[in-house]
This record gives sequence, C-alpha cells and structure tokens, in this order.
Amino acid sequence: MQNLLNLPEFANEDEEREFWATVDLGDYLEAEDFESVAFPNLKPTTRPVSIRFPEFVIDAVKEKANEMGVPYQALIKETIARVFVPQVSSQ
Repeated sequence: MQNLLNLPEFANEDEEREFWATVDLGDYLEAEDFESVAFPNLKPTTRPVSIRFPEFVIDAVKEKANEMGVPYQALIKETIARVFVPQVSSQ
C-alpha cells in the first residue's frame, strides 16, 4: 500500500459521489493489495433466441424432459451447452 486513504465525512450522497469521481485509487493501492474473489451465485447474462424444430423433435425432447423431471427448454439449453461449451455446461 502506498498511502493511507483518509475518507472525509460526507454530508450527502452527492458529495460522496463527487469525492469518488475525483479520487485516483492508484495513488493509494498497488497490485499486491488486491485479492482474488469469486461470485458463484451470479448467473450469466442470457439472451432469447428463436429456433425452429420439427414437431416430432420437440415432442421427443418434451417426453425426455418429463421423464427426467426438468423443463424441456432447460434440457435443450443444457444439452447445447454441454456439447458446444463443455467447461460451463452446469451453470
């Protein structure tokens, strides 16, 4: 750590916002001051897509999903992720 950052008392959020907008944390922190963190409960951003399947395929997927006790769209999403992005398939 280079210098100790002394935080002033803020009268309101606007004053605090102005302080953080102008202070350069590079003057107070160095690379070794940081530690690695993980956020395991964050969900990846999703985006809806439209895709057409023949009805017999959807019926077969719905049957399989019903046997497994999972929603059919979740089964489709998990299967696609497992095939194309194996390292993130269980998120």
